[in-house]
Amino acid sequence: MRVEAIPVGPLQVNCFVVWCPVTRQAMVVDPGDEPGLVLDVLEEQGLSLKMVVNTHGHFDHIGGNRGVLEEAGGELLIHKNDAPLMKTAPEHAALYGLQAVLSPEPTRTLSGGEVLEVGELRFKVIFTPGHSAGGICLHGQGHLFSGDALFAGSIGRTDLPGGDHHQLIDGIRRHLMTLPDETVVHPGHGPDTTIGRERAANPFVGMG
Repeated sequence: MRVEAIPVGPLQVNCFVVWCPVTRQAMVVDPGDEPGLVLDVLEEQGLSLKMVVNTHGHFDHIGGNRGVLEEAGGELLIHKNDAPLMKTAPEHAALYGLQAVLSPEPTRTLSGGEVLEVGELRFKVIFTPGHSAGGICLHGQGHLFSGDALFAGSIGRTDLPGGDHHQLIDGIRRHLMTLPDETVVHPGHGPDTTIGRERAANPFVGMG
């Protein structure tokens, strides 16, 4: 598996281009803004985009959906609980003095438990609500794309509509902290970490 992180937009969301080196098939996780940067990576690496996956529906994670998909094609996937958020992204962004391009409708919605295939790669969809009602993580090949659920030394905020602190903590403890220590965590903001590091030292998870 190959992964390239691209911090995009004023909130510096980590967009990830993930691809199978054998088939050159790719998945883009959370193209929040600046779709041209994502398209450049796809072109430079000679990749075919199979899907865009949004870990949740907040405007800073979906603002580049339209630009990427209209140019590169592919499916658009998001959890069914967060699909309605996609329609209000421009209004949500305006509350912060920012702008967001309206996303296309998802090609299909997720419930959790699905396995996404990207070339020879496989990623399990893990339902981790709490930051939003439809937050998900993607786990495969020893890597976890955690969206805004789990960060290095922190967790996602839960004071936005659809947020639930206890639900987020419970999901992290039951579904993420049970993964192997060496699992590399790619969060929606900030640096990478590992499950072992977060289990031992993340003050919000409380399992050290």
